[in-house]
Parts: sequence; structure tokens; C-alpha cells
Amino acid sequence: MTTPASPDPTELLEIALEAARRAGALLRDGRPADLGVAATKSSPIDVVTEMDIAAEKLITSYIGGQRPGDGFLGEEGASSEGTSGVRWVIDPLDGTVNYLYGLPGWAVSIAAEYEGRVLAGVVEAPMRRETYQAVLGGGAFVNGTPARCRPAAEFSHALIGTGFGYLAERRVAQAEVVRALVPRVRDIRRAGAAAIDLADVGCGRLDGYFERGLHPWDMAAGALFAREAGALTGGRPGEPASGELTIAAPPGLFEPLQELLEGLGAWHD
Repeated sequence: MTTPASPDPTELLEIALEAARRAGALLRDGRPADLGVAATKSSPIDVVTEMDIAAEKLITSYIGGQRPGDGFLGEEGASSEGTSGVRWVIDPLDGTVNYLYGLPGWAVSIAAEYEGRVLAGVVEAPMRRETYQAVLGGGAFVNGTPARCRPAAEFSHALIGTGFGYLAERRVAQAEVVRALVPRVRDIRRAGAAAIDLADVGCGRLDGYFERGLHPWDMAAGALFAREAGALTGGRPGEPASGELTIAAPPGLFEPLQELLEGLGAWHD
């Protein structure tokens, strides 16, 4: 049995960039102007779901045409093992509520992983006119310019991003964590798209970020970008980032933030 050759991360990045560009254009240009004020309660959600599915289909079709042996894991149901050892982790529309309301904080997130490691990632944010890209060991770039996270801030001066789940019970628990955190930091930001939050850590627009309940497609590309920009990512102490808890911050801030979140129980509802 022939072992598949190790993929070229730069080639994977180029494919991800083009797929994300095409999907971003589809979502931007295909969004009805009156989407957020449609006449019925169901129709706006239906339209967003249709756009989400269409974007994922565009992405998988394009990537599959370039690399037919690769597998997929997508938010909208794309799931296949493939034969090459490469798996594409896709969120075709991160920040769906922002998209519904016409807020600019939504993105297409595409990452390529091989043997459990993310090798390349792209977060395409059309309404920001920004593309965040990273290759493992090759640094992070926003619109072609190198990106770096901020040096660790004093904890009391840190601007921290977070997010909330869809279930009411989870949001209540997350709000309690934020209530305890607010007096200890500069402020809290809640933007509504995990991929963009992680990219903002890498760009130095946030000092740190944490969230419970993320899926692999929410974080794969953004977390690589943050790490390549100099940040640390992880979950509970000694654990990688996961659905239980995801944290991103520069060394020196990551550790006390992780310790505090562990004590506050940010990893459970």
C-alpha cells in the first residue's frame, strides 16, 4: 500500500485562499438587501441557511476539483474521509447572526489539516475587506502584511473577546463568567464570530479571547493564524483548545487568563 505524499502547505494555502475568496463573494453579493427585515420570521433564517449551504457546496466543489482525494469536515454537513490524509475543516459562514442583521463581522473559514495538524488556514472577511492567512511555521499575514499579536498586557489592562452559545442555559453560565471577569480587565468585547475574534488576537486588536462551545470549524483557521502571529492557544490547563474551552492570548497573558477561567468554571455550564 502506497503512503500518500506529505502535502505542500503553500499549495494548500493557495487553494484555501481561492475557495474562501469565491465563497466570500457569493455571500456578499448574494445577500438580499432587506434580509434582516423580511416580512416573515422564517424567511430570513431560511435565506441565511440557503446561503450557508451554497457557500459550503462551492468550497467543497472547488477544493474537490483541485484535490479529489482529500476529506472534508464542514459545519453544514460536508463529511468525508478522503484518501490523501488531508482534511479540510470548513465554516462557510461564521457569524450567521451578524450576516442576518447586516453587521460586517462575518467570515468564511477554511483550514487544511494533515495527520491532526493544521497546516494552512484562511479567514476571509469580505465586509472588512480583509483576508487572514497562515501556514504552519510560515507566519501570519493580513492582506499580505505580516501580523503580530500584542505583547502581553497587564491583566487589568487587557481587552478580552468572548462569545456566547445559542442555548439559554449556556448563555446564563457564560454571562456569570463574564460578570466575574469584567472588573478584572480593561473591558470585554463580543463580536459574534469566533474566526474573526481569533484573527483579531493575531492582529493585536484584542489582547485575548476565550469561548466555550466552539466546533473544529469555528477555530481551526483562526487559531492557526493567532499562533503564527505569536499567540498561544489552548483549553483547560494542559489541554488543547476544544469545545470545552478555547483560549488565545500572547505568552504572559495566556497563563493568568487560563488560570482565572479555570477557577471561574468557564469550561462547564
